[in-house]
Amino acid sequence: MSCLKPEGAMPGATGAEGKDYNPFDAMQPRKPAEAPLDKRNGAAVKATDIRPTGTYLPNNNILTPHMRSPEYVQLSTAAAMTLGLMPGKMHRCSCTRCLNILLTYPEGCRANCAYCGLARHREAERDYADRNFIRVDWPAVPMEQIAETVGRDPENSPFHRMCISMITHPNSDDDTKTVLKTWTDYVDPGAIPISILSNPTTMTRQDVATLKDMGSDIFTVALDAATPELFDRTRGKGVNSPHKWSKYWEILEDAREIFGAQKFGAHIIVGMGETEHEVLSLVQQLVDMGGHSHMFCFFPEKGSLMDHLPATPRDQWRRVQLARYMIDYCGVRIDQMKFDEEGRVTDFGLPTGETDAIIDAGIAFRTSGCPGKFAEDISACDRPYGDSPPSNIASYPFQPQPADLRLIRKQLGKERPDDPYVEDEELDVVQPYE
Repeated sequence: MSCLKPEGAMPGATGAEGKDYNPFDAMQPRKPAEAPLDKRNGAAVKATDIRPTGTYLPNNNILTPHMRSPEYVQLSTAAAMTLGLMPGKMHRCSCTRCLNILLTYPEGCRANCAYCGLARHREAERDYADRNFIRVDWPAVPMEQIAETVGRDPENSPFHRMCISMITHPNSDDDTKTVLKTWTDYVDPGAIPISILSNPTTMTRQDVATLKDMGSDIFTVALDAATPELFDRTRGKGVNSPHKWSKYWEILEDAREIFGAQKFGAHIIVGMGETEHEVLSLVQQLVDMGGHSHMFCFFPEKGSLMDHLPATPRDQWRRVQLARYMIDYCGVRIDQMKFDEEGRVTDFGLPTGETDAIIDAGIAFRTSGCPGKFAEDISACDRPYGDSPPSNIASYPFQPQPADLRLIRKQLGKERPDDPYVEDEELDVVQPYE
């Protein structure tokens, strides 16, 4: 069987309290402060009312123009670079295969999630369109310009998928439909499939059905927190935020019934205080429902209520990545695995040779998300360095090379004696979209 090394303290552990995982009691967010009245709801941006012209690149030294969805949306840095709207290169990969679109308003997201750079508590610090999200800036661009550009030749586009990310705002539900309609006016969903990253707090079952009828292909719910207790602490009343675990599951169940098997899923962030057994139990629950999990490694986002806490130790992250892949794609069930008293995976439930083959294939350690054109288990949503710096990669936005796999094995505690990891080994550059 495939045994790992979790037995007491781990050498090189980087988690809270010196552990090789982040325990619940140590991962407490700061309490949010309320912004002054004159800083709330984008007051200065709306009062000055500077009209936008073309692409807006985030810049906290100037007052943000009055940009609002559905006319304007924000794009991830990687998507903007792929479209040629921003200069630059991505370390070892060619930007992204997913066009990530984020709704935007001067009022911003009205939620206050503890780990998120877009959270409401930042109103006094930054205008909404200047806030970082999953470690990068998000430039704002007219939606019609994006759709028209991609629509010129969608069959040969570098994008395998487009995703509309909703936020918690009174107009978000209606504006998502308008943004979706603008996209499908220019781009056939058969050429580039569409995902919806939903905001369950404001949605109804009919909203879910309408988005399906309008051409969206996959519907996801960002549970993020793996347990009700963590959800409440990081996304609900613990941080003066409106989200409720029960409402998120209501919309997830609606998506399962409306979109069907393999066409819905949930985002989960690993390392916010849950045990490995808890998060993998959630993964198993989603698989049993007919869905998939999209995994993120916790990173202390600058400006968030959790930016003082440690990122997920790579030991914990690699164990969960590997186990999640086995449950999602290899037919392994959590009851075949073994866990220690801290809830850490100690045995994956497969013979050593089969486990080694999965590790060597490398796909388990790539970014997980909605599928692209290569294979069901290779995500279009590669989110380059969205949950780690390139110097310590968590989710690989490209196929791990031999040196990467040697490091991964070291992090898993499954080194091969005849194949040592070399710290300064030169890594190959990955070619575009390979």
